[in-house]
Amino acid sequence: MDLLRRLLKWLTALEDCDLCDTLTVTPSVIFCNICRKAEWLADKMPFNNFTVTVIHGDMVQKEREEIMRNFCSSESRVLITTDLLTRGMDVQQVPMAINYELPNNRELYIHCIGRLGRFGRKGVAINFVKNEDTRILRDIKQYYSTQIDETK
Repeated sequence: MDLLRRLLKWLTALEDCDLCDTLTVTPSVIFCNICRKAEWLADKMPFNNFTVTVIHGDMVQKEREEIMRNFCSSESRVLITTDLLTRGMDVQQVPMAINYELPNNRELYIHCIGRLGRFGRKGVAINFVKNEDTRILRDIKQYYSTQIDETK
């Protein structure tokens, strides 16, 4: 619940900034590690101006296809998912990805943020990190030889 409060506080603080406009105008994906967490987060996100949908592997294929059609046609602006989107689902032109939870392994991380900045466009990846995730974050940074800016 603390991460949810941080996410909502962070999104509320963005009201007067360009990043909030990005979230409301362009598609954004929020990644969770398990289906139950994705469903829980979708139920808890009280966005007045956001259309939030959830997709995960426990859904039947027809339902997932409908959700993806809605997301790709911009009927839904925020898509909450598990690593389902990292495995073969083609979602283009997503400018923002939020890892509500860091992926359980470093290889999945690049697939989550790989949804960003395609075709020369820019993208933003945001990671919510709990104290117990610092080892995973350090491993991701070392494995990809990259710097991930941190704020508290």
